[in-house]
Amino acid sequence: MQRADRQALAAIPVILAVGALLAWAGSQGSLVRAGAPLFASAGFLAFAINWAAFVPAYRSQTERYFDLTGSLTYGSLVLLAIGLGTGDARSWLLAAGVGCWALRLGSFLFARITRDGSDGRFDAIKKSLPRFFMTWTLQGLWVFLTLSCALAAMTSEQSVPLGGVAVLGAMLWATGFAIEVVADRQKSRFREDPANRGRFIDSGLWAWCRHPNYLGEITLWTGIAVIALPALSGWQHLTLVSPVFVYLLLTRISGIPLLDARGKQRWGDDPGYLAYRQRTPALLPRPPRSA
Repeated sequence: MQRADRQALAAIPVILAVGALLAWAGSQGSLVRAGAPLFASAGFLAFAINWAAFVPAYRSQTERYFDLTGSLTYGSLVLLAIGLGTGDARSWLLAAGVGCWALRLGSFLFARITRDGSDGRFDAIKKSLPRFFMTWTLQGLWVFLTLSCALAAMTSEQSVPLGGVAVLGAMLWATGFAIEVVADRQKSRFREDPANRGRFIDSGLWAWCRHPNYLGEITLWTGIAVIALPALSGWQHLTLVSPVFVYLLLTRISGIPLLDARGKQRWGDDPGYLAYRQRTPALLPRPPRSA
């Protein structure tokens, strides 16, 4: 067994342990349905959906439905929480925010992989059962962690009326969602132009920062956390790790570091790219400077 496979097997119980700890914290003050905390049931569902999707994916050696499964997992957990929870105004606001984001991003990513044919991240991973299974398990935790504060609020025993904090959170969500949608559309249109083949995008929002789509993602999940905050109590506050997790994931692990490494590998000798990196911040936007 290769070292990477052994590391994947060792990572699986760690992933499950983090999920179990999160399930315990979010279940404090959670509604109970069928003898189990609704929050914990949502966490179990997150893993179950991804494990079920892993089986045909591994047999077919395809990652085509990986991102789509992630979006479906978000939607499934929200439906479970809204269907069995209190169904108050805060829950519906959170469900609408998460649902719109998941539907938009899931369809966007599925269309992209359908167009491109494959995702290079999975070329080696999908050939290894331990590594591929670990990746699907990690996606279950990713969804559960990201959605945790919204789930805690939606499954909470207490119902708190909406107020100014919810309005602030909704404004943050709307701002982040708009930034992400515009950034993705600008990049898609840039790539569709044959004249831009092999070039990097440095126009539109991409002139303000190098990763505006990630800025939008972090902003909208911060908005979700702000909306959820008034409904949380006690150990449920640990679920506020959600926007922190999104930030660390995108800025330290799988987002900006990977894309910056690919960019340097592809255009590292291009003076225009080096100048773009020097004058353009990675995440926090600022007005474009002259080249």
